[in-house]
Amino acid sequence: MQATGALHIGHYLGVLTNFAHLQNEADCFFMVANLHSLTAFYPNYHDAHKFIAPMVSDWLAAGISPEKATIFVQSDVPEHAELAQLLAMFTPLSWLERNPTYKDKQANTEKDLDSFGFLGYPVLQAADIVLYDATHVPIGEDQLPHLELTREIARRFNHFYRQAEKDILTIPQAILSSFPKVLGLDGRKMSKTYNNSLLLSESAESLQKKLMVMKTDTARVKRNDPGNPENCAVFSYYDFFAPELKAEVNTNCRSAALGCVDCKKQLAAKVIAHLAPFREEREALLARPAYIGEILHAGADKARKVAAATLDRFKDSMGMVSRYTL
Repeated sequence: MQATGALHIGHYLGVLTNFAHLQNEADCFFMVANLHSLTAFYPNYHDAHKFIAPMVSDWLAAGISPEKATIFVQSDVPEHAELAQLLAMFTPLSWLERNPTYKDKQANTEKDLDSFGFLGYPVLQAADIVLYDATHVPIGEDQLPHLELTREIARRFNHFYRQAEKDILTIPQAILSSFPKVLGLDGRKMSKTYNNSLLLSESAESLQKKLMVMKTDTARVKRNDPGNPENCAVFSYYDFFAPELKAEVNTNCRSAALGCVDCKKQLAAKVIAHLAPFREEREALLARPAYIGEILHAGADKARKVAAATLDRFKDSMGMVSRYTL
């Protein structure tokens, strides 16, 4: 995950809860992708770097444990940059130019993304994955083309340097994660880009204020008008924060027995109560920056051992070894 801003409830429900679950089933590596952040923040990287410690605090508060998973910062493991440079030699330019995200992001941002680093970020992404012999990568269906490019790069290298019919790089598979679509204040998907987010770092008072102005069924003009929960962003939150009340709210909204203001107040109380332990743990972690640093340094040490072994195997298969003979 890139640390380019404060995380929101969409990250918490869609990604962090899944990470916390996966760490109990597999050997997981959770990486702060700060080299990727440079593609958009290279003129003022310090603005992005300051988000690393708060983001890792969010991870830990959400239940991700350094005892169960490896947590590290990408730039602390230089093998990422070295392998990306080597893999770039095997990656046709046409593969990168046809990447749909390349043109889409250029067209939908004011940042200058016309750089070699942005064009080649899928190669760095491939290095991120294959360095750890990752067998599976949890992604949403919209990210399948990105993982397929990693698979193609790895397959192309294996084609040239396979040894005794054995692949040098592991070809990763996708774990299609059913990340829930969390709606923002305006009814669109929650996103920092849309400025419609409920931030995990916000106080209970701020969450309450924002939830009270959240978009509801626009066809329900008056208090006594029946509503349609299917057209209400507020109602979608009951799935996450108060499933035991969902059926009752559905009935009372349609009959106009429950007004939007009261519905929002009820939901806000549930959201705030649900996130209270998270916020408390997050504040405690932020008060211990040295502890966050210890976790990241230990994670980088562990990650480097795995990454270095893969890089050595990669270079050895090519004959790129440190001993030279005439």
